[in-house]
Amino acid sequence: MSPILFEYGPLRIGVYGTMLAVGLLFASWVLKREFRRLALDPALSDRIAFAAMIGGIVGSKIFHVLEYPHPFIADPFGTIFSTLGWAWYGGFLGGAVIVLLALRRHNALDWPALDAFAPALVVGYFFGRGGCELSGDGCYGTPTDLPWGKTYSKGLVPTFEVVHPTPIYEMIQMVCIFGILWALRGRLRPGVTFGLYLVLMALARFVVEFARLTPEVFLSLSVHQWVSIGLALVGLYIIALCRNKNSIQG
Repeated sequence: MSPILFEYGPLRIGVYGTMLAVGLLFASWVLKREFRRLALDPALSDRIAFAAMIGGIVGSKIFHVLEYPHPFIADPFGTIFSTLGWAWYGGFLGGAVIVLLALRRHNALDWPALDAFAPALVVGYFFGRGGCELSGDGCYGTPTDLPWGKTYSKGLVPTFEVVHPTPIYEMIQMVCIFGILWALRGRLRPGVTFGLYLVLMALARFVVEFARLTPEVFLSLSVHQWVSIGLALVGLYIIALCRNKNSIQG
């Protein structure tokens, strides 16, 4: 494990950034493939994927600042441009806003288009958590005596305690969720795949939070768990809605 993949003089290539780039490439490939399968414009998928990346970066930083305001108050510039502080839910929400606006602008805002994003988002998350694991950026969990616990002594945020390797837990979750969505795509009504994605992702994050270091905010639950509950409810609503309505255009 090392946060730096390659270093030559002043040139430094980080593991986390590299994994994010790889994740974006694979997610874009899956998205384009799904756009083709659904008879949507594959060229549009590239433009939207890039816009989603920008929205995700901005959203993740904003979410992190709202969750941990004190470091931002102490050092705003350092917090914004730090290699740490990437909140997935912030990235998801920020990216979602940009994607919805882009789809609407191109008159492509409908359930099949959102369904196409579901497996691609899972792929991106898988590689993002891979970057967390390889760089040891502090996304690991609480101390444990389980046999698969590990230390992150050489990570960006090092720890010599044996802790839950929660990034690995989440990568396993993503493999399972991707398998479910990939197997069911084309068999469900338009929109149901995206709703199912929200429910499964929310459930996965809710469960893994019990092993993470995220502080509790209310009723012994973290802010990510409360966001998970909200997204799960939205996903269930979408699934119910799409049983009778197959378009969100307008």
